[in-house]
Amino acid sequence: MATLKEKIGYGFGDMSSSMFWKIFSYYLPIFYSNIYGLSLADTGVLLLVTRIWDAVSDPMMGIIADRTHTRWGKYRPYLLWISLPFAVCGVLMFTTPDFGATGKLVWAYVTYIMMMTVYTAINVPYGAMLGVMTDDSDTKTVFSSYRMFFAYGGSFIALFAWEPLCTWFKDMTGSVHISWQYSMIVIATLCFLCFLLCFRMTREYVKTVSTASIGKDFKSLLANVPWWLLIGAALCSNLFCTVRGATAAYFFKDYIGDSIFLNLGDFTILFYAGLFLGVGEVSNMIGVVLAVPLSRGLGKKSTYILTMAVLAVLSILFFYLPCTPVGFWLMLVMQVIISICTGIVSPLVWSMYADVSDYAELKDGTASTGLIFSSSSMAQKFGGAFGGAAVMWILAAFGYNTAEGVVQTEEALTGLNLLMSWIPAAVAVLAIVVVYFYPLTKDRVAEINEKLKPIRNSL
Repeated sequence: MATLKEKIGYGFGDMSSSMFWKIFSYYLPIFYSNIYGLSLADTGVLLLVTRIWDAVSDPMMGIIADRTHTRWGKYRPYLLWISLPFAVCGVLMFTTPDFGATGKLVWAYVTYIMMMTVYTAINVPYGAMLGVMTDDSDTKTVFSSYRMFFAYGGSFIALFAWEPLCTWFKDMTGSVHISWQYSMIVIATLCFLCFLLCFRMTREYVKTVSTASIGKDFKSLLANVPWWLLIGAALCSNLFCTVRGATAAYFFKDYIGDSIFLNLGDFTILFYAGLFLGVGEVSNMIGVVLAVPLSRGLGKKSTYILTMAVLAVLSILFFYLPCTPVGFWLMLVMQVIISICTGIVSPLVWSMYADVSDYAELKDGTASTGLIFSSSSMAQKFGGAFGGAAVMWILAAFGYNTAEGVVQTEEALTGLNLLMSWIPAAVAVLAIVVVYFYPLTKDRVAEINEKLKPIRNSL
């Protein structure tokens, strides 16, 4: 029986990852284009091209982790070994060097690739731990829910604090470039400490031995139909969140404005991107809590499809909200409901990867948990990359102007609104189509677990 300490400890790991990931996904595009000084086109290419390396590094890390053996386990030691490089690379990525245009572009590529490499080195083993902390499918969903609850908690802290931190450090130093670097130092320190707590509070219990060759592991993976379908589903869900999140800073800056206040009786609050995104992260946490009872009752597949259908409808409705005081409140309400739904989806995907790993172990005899979970990291990063790149290219296509203080055209504003509504809705519909064909139903997963028990008990 998993202890509360272990569940909380596992959550600390994704609290760390998500603090970085949400800052990267939502603020890195506008940092590169509006502060660092790259063009929209260069920023889009940068975010996409670096994923080519991820296509190699993610499965490579999964293979390495599957074949690691230490007194701490197979996957857990990487939390200790990589936590400091993880923090340092995040700070370097938000550092603006005093270089010319070419030098700055090279620095951006080098630091971004370094960051994604160490992200892979710590996050792939962390994700794979879910497959060896318990052999019970429902308990995996519980662990996954703790993971996502803490992840969204960390995201809320990072997103809600980011703009105030940048403003505070800018007032202190007089430099917008240094303010972003100092703000990342604060976040990076928190991330480092969270990974250490995760290492300290967790354990590996399920023993798996990878006796197959690397070639057989890859052959098994490529022939694993549920894996392919889940990759598509994960890519879509990450793309949905990244497109909306990466657009939010632009949307508030130019579509809504940066001096909008919401009236709350005796006081008012500033309606800004950080509040909008932060409220979304808290709402995600509510969705995570709902994921366990919903998936136990309906099954993971049915819960995923139903939730993505709701997301498609709500996203379309968002397009028609007016830029008025009432409209702003409706945007906030809509963000709450949409985020509850994405909070339901996230732990389901991670738990489904663990089921796919069990399916592969039974079907082909390959204990390739790390390799399979590396694909989840790859899907997350490809979703983030395609989402971030798509936002840049669509903004450029609609004539968005990155110059400070410029008034955007009606066409550019329409593009911003589409990126918050119809485009994510189309992604949600695609996700429904993909998961419809996913074969690992609730009954099938239970059957797989029963057949694996005697195999694992003999190790």
